[in-house]
Amino acid sequence: MAVSKTLLITGVSSGFGRALAEQALADGHRVVGTVRTAEAKRAFETLDADRAFGRLLDVTDFDTIEGVIAEVEESVGEVDVLVNNAGYGQEGVLEESPLDAMRRQFDVNVFGAVAMTRAVLPYMRRRRRGHILNITSMGGYITMPGIAYYCGSKFALEGISEVLGKEVAPFGMFVTAVAPGSFRTDWAGRSMVRTPRSITDYDALFDPIREARRAKSGQQLGDPVKAARAMLAVIDSEAPPAHLLLGSDALGLVRDKLTALAVEIDQWEALSRSTDG
Repeated sequence: MAVSKTLLITGVSSGFGRALAEQALADGHRVVGTVRTAEAKRAFETLDADRAFGRLLDVTDFDTIEGVIAEVEESVGEVDVLVNNAGYGQEGVLEESPLDAMRRQFDVNVFGAVAMTRAVLPYMRRRRRGHILNITSMGGYITMPGIAYYCGSKFALEGISEVLGKEVAPFGMFVTAVAPGSFRTDWAGRSMVRTPRSITDYDALFDPIREARRAKSGQQLGDPVKAARAMLAVIDSEAPPAHLLLGSDALGLVRDKLTALAVEIDQWEALSRSTDG
């Protein structure tokens, strides 16, 4: 890219966060990456001694986020782009999955992203520029049995991103919700939290889905490096989109969902209109 920027990316130890950080560094940008262990911090900073800055942060440690952002702004420099990448998948049939699992899923995927965003907004707003990328999922548009908590968190982040984009547009700022399809990351592997099975009534529906996901892990169509290049193109755009799907599977499945939704709306239009007073 023509202009060097400072990116703050949460969760740079692996997956999209690591791929984006590496590609951004290769393009000459500076990257502040959050990790959760000192070992991961050292490993990240070895990528580039001058332009890779690791910071220890758990995005669910809400009370420390503002201090970390203030320190980054002072010691590293102005944050041009925030990428809320930290997150994970919670898999489990809803009736079997405890509420604590849902709380943890939303704490990381939603509240963590919102807390990071709220911490950088005052700086970006004062400068009248900035770009926030929220990594959501095609699971923020489509659903399948067994990931209700995950889809719920990504639906929430899609909506929050769209609203925020409208709120900050007058300040010359942009918000893009990036919704990947299936990519070769750890999402379906070691990063996924799986609720133990307990109710046999769901066996026929869900067991094949769980096994197929495990078998496919590491062999998905999507290339994280190409996803990173796509995100850098969005960051470089003068008019970035509010929503970006990544992957042909996401394109196809989301288009099918929107088509089916339009058909259902038409089918029930008369009843919908009947409630007007």
